[in-house]
Amino acid sequence: MFVIDERQAPARAVVSTPAPGPRRITRRTLARLVAPYLYLAPALILLVVWTYQPLAQAVQLSTVSWNLLPTAPMTPVGTANYERLFDLPAFWGSLGRTASLILGLLPFTVGLPVLIALASRRMHGRARTFYQALVFTPFLVAPVAAAAVWRWLLHPGSGFVDQLLGTGHNWVYDAATAQAVIIVITGWQLLGFATLVVWAGLAGISGDYSEAAKVDGASAGQIRRWITLPLLSPTLMFLVLTTVLLSPTLSFPLIDSMTQGGPSQATTNIYYLLWDYAFHTFDAGLSAAAGVLLFVGFGALAAALVWISEKVAVHDD
Repeated sequence: MFVIDERQAPARAVVSTPAPGPRRITRRTLARLVAPYLYLAPALILLVVWTYQPLAQAVQLSTVSWNLLPTAPMTPVGTANYERLFDLPAFWGSLGRTASLILGLLPFTVGLPVLIALASRRMHGRARTFYQALVFTPFLVAPVAAAAVWRWLLHPGSGFVDQLLGTGHNWVYDAATAQAVIIVITGWQLLGFATLVVWAGLAGISGDYSEAAKVDGASAGQIRRWITLPLLSPTLMFLVLTTVLLSPTLSFPLIDSMTQGGPSQATTNIYYLLWDYAFHTFDAGLSAAAGVLLFVGFGALAAALVWISEKVAVHDD
């Protein structure tokens, strides 16, 4: 029996592995990393040039006093424009008229589109196509052209509306009815777009829900109340958000063409007010301050509506 002494055994050679060096980035890897940013670059450049840069300039302009003349100096005034704006009754009045404009448009952008879209589900074939085209047509009319036609229709004495009602009322130039005229015309134009959005929302709801409810004995009204409308709630929240953010802007051409903010500022909302400060009174600082406050206020309102819509979507899921 042989016993091998481990101390006398030849030592094994230990091969050391070299430490990994820095990884070289090849052209293909670099191109793969850069490619997504190259695709995003045009959109990012446009976003910076047309959104963030003007916003930064508006913030800077709201802290100076300037009459828009290139030869006139810009005098820094700090927060004086904001303080002056808060002291103006016209500013608070324009906020109230903006709120009444939005609330008045909600039936045209949420309520009526739902009723029209649900009623059109009973129509089929060419009749449904013609019906949808007829509803959507007002949205394609230019606001300035619509304003000219509606001024003729509402003209006291010779207008079609006045001849139909026989009131002799000056609907456009009466402070009691001018805001209602702007709301009705703007809602008439937005009705087709809102109905199209509701149609798209209804198309995304599976028919299996209503079929299962019918098997359980649910009526058509119960299906609409407890199944269709809850599943349509994200679409309705989108329409509310669109109305809040876009309706003052979309009503601007009508106001400028029909009433110029009058009579007695009855149709002057916040958008028209800041335009009036800039291009009628040539107070660029005050107009920029109104624009910054408008951006902050509507941004906060939009964030709240988005948060509510996400909660509604999670609840429906």
